Amino acid sequence: MWKKILNSPAFLLACVTVFIATVLLSPKTKSLIEAAANFTSPHAMPQSQEWTIASVADGDTITVKRDGETKKIRFCGIDAIEKQQKLGPQAKSYLQSLIDKGDGAVMVIPIEQDKYGRTVAEVFVKPRPGTPGYRSEEEIFLNGEMVRAGFARHIPNSDNCPNELVIEQSQQMAIANRTGVWNDYNVVPP
Repeated sequence: MWKKILNSPAFLLACVTVFIATVLLSPKTKSLIEAAANFTSPHAMPQSQEWTIASVADGDTITVKRDGETKKIRFCGIDAIEKQQKLGPQAKSYLQSLIDKGDGAVMVIPIEQDKYGRTVAEVFVKPRPGTPGYRSEEEIFLNGEMVRAGFARHIPNSDNCPNELVIEQSQQMAIANRTGVWNDYNVVPP
């Protein structure tokens, strides 16, 4: 008789219902759900802003302009090779080449201000239609691309970067492919 009860669909349904009710009514589950809702809600995500490129300083710093305003942008979550270091000029040139795939505009998602007054941000370029290697609706995530190309390193747990996981994965690809700084163990870290 017990075997029949334990194998019945009604018993299984009752067990699942009790389990779900227990999980959903748990204070810990409620706090996790609230935290997830706060993280993904529109008010928690920074707003993107379209700017025009004024100049490229190095592999992780650009100057942008809009409506008479100029702003220095430092890419969050990464540290690029400095201009005077080995591969430094190539890092700057590579960043410029990524920007040149677009129409001169970048989408900036500001995160915070650094101690030098620069806006720390994630930066994206929308490639021009027909750019080889990109679909028209795709954006180039400059922070991640600089790391993937081996011209910058991921800074773990830095700057509250929303796409930090993408940057971290980009570094793993660069290491696996021995790209840029990962190809020469004598290169001094940025």
